[in-house]
Amino acid sequence: MKKLLIYIIVIGLIFNIFISTTSSFNIEERKENIIILEDFDPLVDINITIDILAIRALDKIDLLSDPDFFLKIFINDEDFKSPKWRDTSNIYNCWSVTTDVPDDIENVKIKIELWDSNLLKNKLCDISSERNNDNNGYSIDIFYNIKTGIWFGDDYNIGDSSGYGRGCGSGDGSIYKKENDCEIWFDIYQNDFDNDNLPYWIETSVYETDPTINNIGDDSDQDGVPIEWEHRWGFNPLIWEDHQNFDPDGDSLNNTEEFITSEFGSDPYRKDIFLEIDYMKYENNSAQIEIFKKVKEIVKNPYHRRNIIFHLDLGEVDGGEEIPYDNDSSFEELLEHYQNYFTHNGEQSWKRGIFHYALIVDYCRPSGYGFSGDVYPHWGYIPGTNCFVLSKDLIERKSELFRKSDEYIFAYLFMHEMGHNFGIRFGNPMGCDLRGTSNPLRPSFWLFRNYKSVMNYQYTYLILDYSDGSHGKRDFDDWENIDLSWFEYVNSDPVDKSLMLL
Repeated sequence: MKKLLIYIIVIGLIFNIFISTTSSFNIEERKENIIILEDFDPLVDINITIDILAIRALDKIDLLSDPDFFLKIFINDEDFKSPKWRDTSNIYNCWSVTTDVPDDIENVKIKIELWDSNLLKNKLCDISSERNNDNNGYSIDIFYNIKTGIWFGDDYNIGDSSGYGRGCGSGDGSIYKKENDCEIWFDIYQNDFDNDNLPYWIETSVYETDPTINNIGDDSDQDGVPIEWEHRWGFNPLIWEDHQNFDPDGDSLNNTEEFITSEFGSDPYRKDIFLEIDYMKYENNSAQIEIFKKVKEIVKNPYHRRNIIFHLDLGEVDGGEEIPYDNDSSFEELLEHYQNYFTHNGEQSWKRGIFHYALIVDYCRPSGYGFSGDVYPHWGYIPGTNCFVLSKDLIERKSELFRKSDEYIFAYLFMHEMGHNFGIRFGNPMGCDLRGTSNPLRPSFWLFRNYKSVMNYQYTYLILDYSDGSHGKRDFDDWENIDLSWFEYVNSDPVDKSLMLL
């Protein structure tokens, strides 16, 4: 009996050990299965990269000097600090940070701060349209999703007024307040096995594409726009969509045109304007490309403060071409330049509904005006007006008269003539392009003095801005009335050429 009891105990111990070992193995196996299920990309160890593409000051932060910018970026529990960029208001292709993130946690927490360093103290710059209790809402706080490769929070891809991958401090309405407003351009992405910027999870669980094969350029729904663009902007790459006629931001660029210009920073949910500049090489062989690089930065700010992005092409696409010197350019010659240097005799006709066109010549009469390159009768700021010309003679005269540099005179005139391309013209409103508004001895000077706009000759070289209609009687809200479709090609009826005034 005693031996039987011992046998039973021994057998029981052996059974318990077996059960325990088996259970332990099953638990570990289940743990491994759980890890595999939660690894959002089993092909790679996931890391994310934040590229800072551009930093631009929209306010004059320091009256004595340009900013000394630096960045702080916080990714989950890590913090990163950039080098300083001293004494500059505009920086491009600035800095990049890459770090490893957990493969089984869906969202990565990110904060971006822009600072200006001076002798007294570091100042936080405003790069967010949000307002909260954290740093007064000056920073950008977002979550990056490693399942989809899309981020959300203070910046998001659908309907963000400042644009996806762009923070803008004036987006909170502080356009005319000094709040250290700046703009910052950035991109966030993760590594993936086939380098097509489509994360493993979205490929396998949603699009049913192969995560080991690069899908860039694929257009399975045959709507003319590839999978990577539709994914980035929240469209469905599996269903045909009418991108040729879809313009969600109302900037007169349809989605197909937004895709064509995407590498230059366009956004289908935020307004974009494109201007190509070609110029005449002067008789003394002095080119103007360096001046236009400065003009480019000056003229952007009034538009960018209102989240209308102004892209000036000085060679990024097809601009910046030198036109043969001519000491007196006739209107017929300007139309020839339009054909030869803008549309390239039809080879670049796709630009017609995307780009405006500026010609800088040595001399012409009038010395600056808008026109249409291909809509008869060309003059009169008719619908379809998509071009303007400025003469060196005009720039020199106004520079001397107002004691301002050539680049600032160019910037004022660029904004004025672009206003005509947007449909703001003589008689609409009444204070626009009236010669008497620049002469205090004329009634129109006093009648329209509240129209504080670059479109009013009284302020053309004093105010680099359109009016917002807030200045009292007979002011006009240019910003609310600009028509970004005015430059599109139309079949027009002849108009009175006398309306064509500088």
